[in-house]
Amino acid sequence: MDNYSYFDHRFLNQQINELEDNKKYYQEEIEKDQENIKQLKNSEQIEKYAREKYYMKKDSEDIYIIDFEGDSITEAAGKKP
Repeated sequence: MDNYSYFDHRFLNQQINELEDNKKYYQEEIEKDQENIKQLKNSEQIEKYAREKYYMKKDSEDIYIIDFEGDSITEAAGKKP
């Protein structure tokens, strides 16, 4: 066992821990996405998702978007108030 062996193993163990954390995160995200896919098999849920996410509307209705200061939609879009 040489002087660098301990440091090499410590570094590799840290990388393994980071990769395991990433794996756990992505597995949780996959589970969330699978649940969303199950919900979107219902036509009412598809309509709700389209309305909320993409501001879609029926031909016979109007949509008004009210923008407030500090609104998360504005911040997510990168707009400045």
